[in-house]
Amino acid sequence: MIINERADRHDRVVEVGRRMLTAARTAPKGRGLDLLECCLVEGDDIKRVSEVMMEFYEETGRQVYKRDSANILQADALVVIAIKPQPLGLDCGHCGFPTCADKPECAPCAINCVDVGIAIGSAVATAADCRVDCRVLFSAGMAAERMNLLDGCSQYYVIPLSSSSKNPFFDRQ
Repeated sequence: MIINERADRHDRVVEVGRRMLTAARTAPKGRGLDLLECCLVEGDDIKRVSEVMMEFYEETGRQVYKRDSANILQADALVVIAIKPQPLGLDCGHCGFPTCADKPECAPCAINCVDVGIAIGSAVATAADCRVDCRVLFSAGMAAERMNLLDGCSQYYVIPLSSSSKNPFFDRQ
């Protein structure tokens, strides 16, 4: 059997995306509570995320949404990472309030933020280990949140994936 790399590329990138989901899931979490949610987006659903990013551009005029909406169309898959917000009862004050009870509901728990960051780090390290190009995008995360891809979550980030001769997610216009 002969398998041409170009013909098999998409499936291999999607497999790396699945491994990234595992890496995010197994990343350490505050108090050991697993509030993380993740999914993999491919095919026409990438175009839907791009379209919602263009809505943000039209609403805000911020070029980052326009640029990144075109950029993710070059991805084979998107890894989406978010968290179900929940204060952890540590009263650590890292959110800027003395106790979890004092924190307004609209202010994110700092430990939740750290958990998302650690999960992203584990996921992109997996992509790097597999030599798949990626970049962390808050802009696509805003679209994924508006689309409610992960029910009840906040702090969305999206990691587009590609395996081409040049990383399409850098040197952008």
